[in-house]
Amino acid sequence: MIAIVDYGVGNLFSLASSFRAIGAEAAATSDPEVIRAADRIILPGVGAFGDAAKKLRESRLDRVVCEEANKGKPLMGICLGMQLLFERGYEYGEHEGLGLIKGSVRPIADVIPKGLKIPHIGWNALHLTKPAPLFSHIKEGDFVYFVHSYFATDCEDAVIATAEYGAPLTAAVASGNVMGCQFHPEKSGDVGLNILRAFCDPEVIA
Repeated sequence: MIAIVDYGVGNLFSLASSFRAIGAEAAATSDPEVIRAADRIILPGVGAFGDAAKKLRESRLDRVVCEEANKGKPLMGICLGMQLLFERGYEYGEHEGLGLIKGSVRPIADVIPKGLKIPHIGWNALHLTKPAPLFSHIKEGDFVYFVHSYFATDCEDAVIATAEYGAPLTAAVASGNVMGCQFHPEKSGDVGLNILRAFCDPEVIA
C-alpha cells in the first residue's frame, strides 16, 4: 500500500486517482501508524515552502516520514513535496526542510532570463541526466507538466533529470530510496502514470 501523506497541503484526490488508474492501492492519511505500515510513501505539496514545512512539523508527520525514509522505505516527493526533501528553502525567507537530500531550493528568477513568465507553467521535455529506476518506463524527451517558481539547486549528485526553461532546471532527484519530481506525475498523462508505475513496482524500486 502507498501512503499519501495528508498534512493539509497537496492535491490528494488527483494523486489517489492516478494510483487507482494503474491498479495500485493508495490512501491519503495523516495517521502515523498507517504511514509506518505502508510499503511506500508519497509526500505531496502545493503552496509556499515555509508554510508547508510548518504544517508538516505541526502534524509531527515530518518525524514519521524521516524515520521511515531512514529505514530504507521508498519515499517520493512531488512538486513542493520534492522541495521539502532538501535541507532548506529560500521562499519568503529561509526555512528548514527535511534534510533527506543535500541541497537547497531557490527562486527560478535567479537563473532564467528576464521576460520569461513566473511561475513556470506547462509541458516540458525531460532530459534524463543519469540512469534511474524511477524512469525505467519512460524515455529521453518525454513531456511532463510543471507548475513552480522555485527549483532545487546545489544538489548535482542527486539530479536524475532536468528541464529547460531558459536554463536547465532540476526536474527530478534521487538519493537511494528517497526521490522526488518537481513536475506533477498525476497531471502528466501516460508518462506520469508510467513514473508512478515504476515507483510502485518492487522489482524496479525495492
